[in-house]
Amino acid sequence: MTVLNRRLTAKIEGDFVVFLIGARINRLWKLPLHLWFARTMPKMLAELEGKPESGFLGYQQLSPTVNVQYWRSTEELLAYARDRDGEHYPYWVKFNKKIASSGDIGVWHETFQVRSGQYECVYTNMPPFGLGKVSTRVDAEGQNATAAGRLGKSDGSDAPVSAQGEEL
Repeated sequence: MTVLNRRLTAKIEGDFVVFLIGARINRLWKLPLHLWFARTMPKMLAELEGKPESGFLGYQQLSPTVNVQYWRSTEELLAYARDRDGEHYPYWVKFNKKIASSGDIGVWHETFQVRSGQYECVYTNMPPFGLGKVSTRVDAEGQNATAAGRLGKSDGSDAPVSAQGEEL
């Protein structure tokens, strides 16, 4: 992955949703019984990447069992979860029948609705990552030079700081 050697921030129009999802293997010795489960997320992500009309904006893999997904709206995320013709629904049913009550594998997710302009991010010497991977990247300068500026809360007293600790 190409590292972008400058400070960038991300811009995205309108509201969006951040969906954190992961799994926890509670009984490692039982994993061979549930190998099908390990193959489900890659299939769902591939399906979603092929359906831009679904409202799925993209994702960032954080570990083999955790990813961050970006969606246009909660309604579209929920529609995908309940789509009986999609990859997710049959796996959800199978998980609930075969694993949920066993305790062998835990599943978690958290959903955050982000209002337009109510987010802040910066990426320095990074490849496209997170929100910056699924939205428009712009240089973090001027109004975008500081966290307060990116949040529209700058009063001019939050100048960026150099590696030597001097205001820029």
